[in-house]
Amino acid sequence: MYKKPKTVYMCFPGGKHKALTMSYDDGKEEDRRLVSIFNEYGIKGTFNVNSGITQDPSRIPLQEYKTLYKGHEVACHTLTHPTIERCALEHTAYQVMQDRKELESLVDYPVRGLAYPNGSYNDDIKALLPMLGIRYARIVGNSDAFSMPKDPYEWKSTCHHNHNLLELGDQFLALHKTQYLYLMYVWGHSYEFTGADNWYLIEDFCKKMSNKNDIWYASNIQITDTMDVFSRLQFSSDSSFVYNPSHSSAWLSVDNEIVEVKGGTRVSL
Repeated sequence: MYKKPKTVYMCFPGGKHKALTMSYDDGKEEDRRLVSIFNEYGIKGTFNVNSGITQDPSRIPLQEYKTLYKGHEVACHTLTHPTIERCALEHTAYQVMQDRKELESLVDYPVRGLAYPNGSYNDDIKALLPMLGIRYARIVGNSDAFSMPKDPYEWKSTCHHNHNLLELGDQFLALHKTQYLYLMYVWGHSYEFTGADNWYLIEDFCKKMSNKNDIWYASNIQITDTMDVFSRLQFSSDSSFVYNPSHSSAWLSVDNEIVEVKGGTRVSL
């Protein structure tokens, strides 16, 4: 007998349908102040750094990465920040892989994210990155949208922090339709706050966005990994049960009821 299937949606951890992530480049000394602001308000960020630029006194010393960025994500920005679309593919591979090796020796976890230096990339580079252990890559520009990335190797943010940040934040907070996943993604460079004398902007934004029950505060790789866990779920043909072969939990909305599917378990829906 026909039985109406349940509506099953992917959720962020805890059953949430909104996520906020930040992405900041170059590892300049202003990152100390930015990390302090993020930590104060419970915001999670990804910091894209160049491990091969060590003679610039305006950059955070490599030995500080593990402690400064604790609780956030350290990601690649290539070894020395070349415009990689103009480089031989072999050189691009070296720039990315060597940056990964150096960063992993400093932070003691796999470094799997990338922000394209100077926003430079092409299809050959995108095809190369999975073979180098890179799981996602951020481009530059503003989407003015709160959607999930269709291509993780061409991930465009919602906005740069100088592009309608507070207005877009208000729009994000007002979103309420739980049948959608919403992601607000902000990028920039921490030294830009000093240059524009507008540190108040990021402080006001973080204060406005903090401690919201319907928002998951996550790094770029946490969002990517959550999407990957969902993609590996094995549903029965009628969605009456699901098996999670991953180690981490998956979170589902089943006819508006939040269900946690722990790693390695089969759950009736």
